[in-house]
Amino acid sequence: MAPPEDPLTEKERLQAARIGQGDFRNALVVAWGGTCPLAGVDHLPLLRASHIKPWRSSTNTERLDPFNGLLLAVHVDSLFDRGLISFEDNGTLLVSNTLSQDNLDRLGIVRGAMISGLDARHGAYLAHHRAHCFVP
Repeated sequence: MAPPEDPLTEKERLQAARIGQGDFRNALVVAWGGTCPLAGVDHLPLLRASHIKPWRSSTNTERLDPFNGLLLAVHVDSLFDRGLISFEDNGTLLVSNTLSQDNLDRLGIVRGAMISGLDARHGAYLAHHRAHCFVP
């Protein structure tokens, strides 16, 4: 049951969050030109709106902040979500030592690659990802 000070039901909150997620994805598609900045994939069904600071750790405002997001190809999103890759504030790719070079080659991931398009407002989110999600 929702607290008295919160007039929204749980169902209404979930519906609002889903609507917000669509807006979040749309903002990322625009911001990143419909392309994964690491893999270069530009086929929208293969791109995910990835939160830098995970949804579960974010405030409602952070969840919808486009600077808390990257538009990533599904395989890149999977690596990022599991903390196997991250990015420095300047866009330099960080790769977990747990990934073999053979698997990086199979995935088309190049150590030291850089992405462009980051803004200073991504910085706090990236710092959180590096500190709490990335597995060196």
